[in-house]
Amino acid sequence: MTAIQTGPASQTGPGIPAPPAATALLRLATAGSVDDGKSTLIGRLLHDSSALFDDQLEAVAASSARRGHEGIDLSLFTDGLRAEREQGITIDVAYRYFATPRRTFVIADTPGHAQYTRNMVTGASTADLAVILVDVQGGLTEQSRRHACVASLLGIRQVVLAVNKMDLVGFSENAFDAVVDAFLGFAAGLELDSVTPIPISALLGDNVVEPSAAMAWYGGPTLLGHLERAPVGRSAAVATGARLPVQWVHRPAPGQPRGARAYSGTLAGGVLRPGDEVVVLPSGTRTTVAALETFDGPLAEAVPPLSVTVRLADDLDVGRGDLLASAADPATVTREFEAVACWLDERPARPGGRYLLKHTTRTTRAVLREVVHAVDVNSLVAAPAGTLAANDLGRMRLATADALAVDSYAANRVTGSFILIDEATHATVAAGMVSP
Repeated sequence: MTAIQTGPASQTGPGIPAPPAATALLRLATAGSVDDGKSTLIGRLLHDSSALFDDQLEAVAASSARRGHEGIDLSLFTDGLRAEREQGITIDVAYRYFATPRRTFVIADTPGHAQYTRNMVTGASTADLAVILVDVQGGLTEQSRRHACVASLLGIRQVVLAVNKMDLVGFSENAFDAVVDAFLGFAAGLELDSVTPIPISALLGDNVVEPSAAMAWYGGPTLLGHLERAPVGRSAAVATGARLPVQWVHRPAPGQPRGARAYSGTLAGGVLRPGDEVVVLPSGTRTTVAALETFDGPLAEAVPPLSVTVRLADDLDVGRGDLLASAADPATVTREFEAVACWLDERPARPGGRYLLKHTTRTTRAVLREVVHAVDVNSLVAAPAGTLAANDLGRMRLATADALAVDSYAANRVTGSFILIDEATHATVAAGMVSP
C-alpha cells in the first residue's frame, strides 16, 4: 500500500509532479502520541539528509553518552529544553530548518502529551502538511485522533501517516495495513485532501531518507521523497480579496500635510496594487490605494505575506486594528459569530465568561454566549455540551464589545482565526476558527 487518495488529487504514484524548485518552502508539523518517536524521526531526517553541523553532532553525542546511550540519541536534536530531556517527552514546540537540493523545510516538532495540546495548535497553525506518527504496535490512540482533528480544523489538508517502529513487528505488511485501515476509517470524517501512509523505522532509518531493504512489499516514496514533492503554499487566503490588518500608523512629520499618513501591516490575503479600491473596516469608508511602499522602495504589487506600507488617496480616520479590504470582496463586519475552538485552559469554558479576544491586530472584550457542542475525538460525533474542558474541541458562540471584520477560517486563516485570553491572568484559554 503506497498512497491513499481522499481528495481530488493523488500525491504519489504515476503522474507524480516534477520536483519543485529549490526555493519552494514546505512547512510541516509532526504530531502523535508520547513515545511514538516524533523527535527521533526528525533527528533521523536531519541526520540522514546531512542537515546537521559537526558541533551539533558532537553536542548531542556527548549528551547521549551522559545519559548512558550507545551511539547518538537522535531525539535530542529537537528535545532541547532541559525539562524535556529529563522527562524524555516534548513539551514545547521545537522548530528545525533544513534544505535539500529540491526544497527548503521548516519542521515543527509538536508535543504528544495531551497536557500540551495547546502547543500542538501553535506548531500546526502555519503548516502546509502534517506528519501523524503512529506506533505500529500501539495503533491509533486518542491523542493521535485529537491531533488529526486539530490538523483538519486548522486547515491542513495533506497528511502523511508515518507508521513507525516497523522493525519491532518484523516489518510486517499486515501490521502496517491494520494501522492504515484504522486511520482511514477515522479520517473519513475529517476534511482532508490526501493521506499518504509510509511504513518507517525512525530508529534504524528505514524509508525515512533512504528506501528500506527490509520492506520490499512497499512501493511508495520515502518520507523525504514525498515531502520534496508535496504541494506547498497553503495560502493564507485562497478565497478572499485583499486583506491588510493595520498594525502601525505613520503620522506626518512636522511640515508635512495631514494627508501624508500611511498604514503598515502584513498582507493577509489577496493582491494589492496602486489604484485598487479598498474599504476600511469596520467603518465601511471607501477609498483607493495611492501607493505601496517597503523599505526597499515603491511597489507595483503586494502579495501575502509581505509586510507593506499603504498610502491612501483620501485622508481617513484609520487606526491600529482596522482592516483594509478589497472593496469588491470585503470581510464580514459583526459583533457576534460562531467558531470552532480548542479549549486550552485547565478551568473549563463557561457560558457568560468574559475574556479578551485578539483578532489580527485588534484586541477587544468578548463574552462566551454559548457552548453549542463538543466533538468526541474518537467518534467525531458532535454532542450538545454546556462547557468545554481542557483540550476539548467544540463549537461556541461569542459576542464582542467592538465590531470585527472576519472571514471564515476556510476562506482566510488570518482574518478567520482568534485567541481568547483570560483578563486576570493573561493566559491564552482558547484558539478559535470562525465558522461560515
